[in-house]
Amino acid sequence: PALGLFLFTIARDPLRIIILIAGAFFWLVSLLLSSLIWFIAVKASDPRDEPLQKGLLIFGVMFSVLLQEAFRFLYYKLLRKAIEGLVALSEDGCSPISIQQMAYVAGVGFGLMSGAFSMINLLADALGPGTVGIHGDSQLYFLTSAFMTMVLIFLHTFWGILFFHGCEHRRWWEIMAVVVMHLAVSGSTFCNPLYVGSLVPSYLLMAAAAVWAYLLSGGSAQNLRRFLLCK
Repeated sequence: PALGLFLFTIARDPLRIIILIAGAFFWLVSLLLSSLIWFIAVKASDPRDEPLQKGLLIFGVMFSVLLQEAFRFLYYKLLRKAIEGLVALSEDGCSPISIQQMAYVAGVGFGLMSGAFSMINLLADALGPGTVGIHGDSQLYFLTSAFMTMVLIFLHTFWGILFFHGCEHRRWWEIMAVVVMHLAVSGSTFCNPLYVGSLVPSYLLMAAAAVWAYLLSGGSAQNLRRFLLCK
């Protein structure tokens, strides 16, 4: 699905590709910074203290989420400046791409980079040593991880639309809603290997975010019905 989003909605427009790559870069920088801080905290702590290590892991995840959203805000500011420059350079005084389109493409960029790193970790685990589930653990690790990667890609796309809309119209509660949803989805992964505890809430939040983003983008039930009926 993520590849389809890129091929059918982004790949044919050079400007959208540039925005996508820049969005992926911003996500990558946020991950590197949060990983560095977590690594320093782990090295400075006692590795034999299991409760402390678990607390540091939770701190690392939550801090990474907050840093990602901070970089999403910085990226919005950068794109806002870019729109002003495009308007100044255009002959008709109009930007070749709207802020809603930028929000979508930026969200896809965040999601694709997030999914890429998730897949890299999965492939690294798949190389071994050992066999998944050999000690009685769930053998659905790779399947559920793939579904979790997919939902995060879509969520980042929808969060980008919601976040940019909140920044554009100064609706700070929309921005906070994105942050809370991101924290909730990331926190639900601590329920693993009880995968129902992470997948079901994540997909429910994805459905809610999808409807919300669709309505904010100007969608309606009538338009959806026409699309489904191919009218």
